[in-house]
Amino acid sequence: MTPREQEIQRRIELSTTRVAKAVFPPTTNHHNTLFGGTALAWMDEVSFIAATRFCRRSLVTVSTDRIDFNHAIAAGSIVELVGRVIKVGNTSLKVEVEVFVESMYQDGVERAISGVFSFVAIDDDKRPVPVLPDFPQDA
Repeated sequence: MTPREQEIQRRIELSTTRVAKAVFPPTTNHHNTLFGGTALAWMDEVSFIAATRFCRRSLVTVSTDRIDFNHAIAAGSIVELVGRVIKVGNTSLKVEVEVFVESMYQDGVERAISGVFSFVAIDDDKRPVPVLPDFPQDA
């Protein structure tokens, strides 16, 4: 494993982000389940935190690759969002976010939503910069 690959692995481990939230009525839709827009906002926030922890640079979200809503999340549930860097380029990186749901009153956890968010590191002039400046892309 190259020094760059070792550093990437170290940073991935340190940047993995977990956030737990309770699903209360202000975040639900007319079906009494978590509103999709709220879930996406939470996922973008967790992915941004994980990406920022990874590179400690200014970042912008440039895209989402795919968001899969596999399971409705009922009001009164607990969700845990887990963000982890899954790909590192020269000026960009990708973060996968998984949303797990559990009942407040029963054991068991199920993955409900997953998605991938892409970020680009930028400088003060909003131009792309390397996410790992001390490690050349080809190292």
